Amino acid sequence: MLVDAETRVQERPGDHQDELRLWLRLLTCTTMIESEIRTRLRNRFEVTLPRFDLMAQLDKMPGGMTLGELSKRMMVSNGNITGLVETLVNQGLVAREAHPSDRRATMVRLTEAGRASFGEMAAEHGDWIGTLFGGLGAEDVSVLMRLLGRMKTSVRHATSDAAP
Repeated sequence: MLVDAETRVQERPGDHQDELRLWLRLLTCTTMIESEIRTRLRNRFEVTLPRFDLMAQLDKMPGGMTLGELSKRMMVSNGNITGLVETLVNQGLVAREAHPSDRRATMVRLTEAGRASFGEMAAEHGDWIGTLFGGLGAEDVSVLMRLLGRMKTSVRHATSDAAP
């Protein structure tokens, strides 16, 4: 009889070997993919993954975002965002502007050059991901998406239950 992970935790609280192996497999796959993407971005475009990620966030919001909004979306400190923005401003890819209604805040947006540069990077990035996942068929991708969605729900449920 197949037993789901939650039942196994209740029946054999110390036995989490399958879950640990799954976690390590997910971590290994993520690390391998991220490492390859970092290498390709650096070699092809001389850009770091954090800069690419920042540009991706700004590409979604043509009107711009505050540094605080970027920090939350990218899950990094304001200090990290400030350094990334400074580099991209110096390269002419990002512009800083006064916030229209909050004098304390600064808006950041892609410049036209930044939008063009990101568009080229994003297209190749999509091709790279397609290549890296090329060994999976459409059904494999569908099954993984469904299962990972369930896993995400499980993690959210477990972490919301554990929150004080």
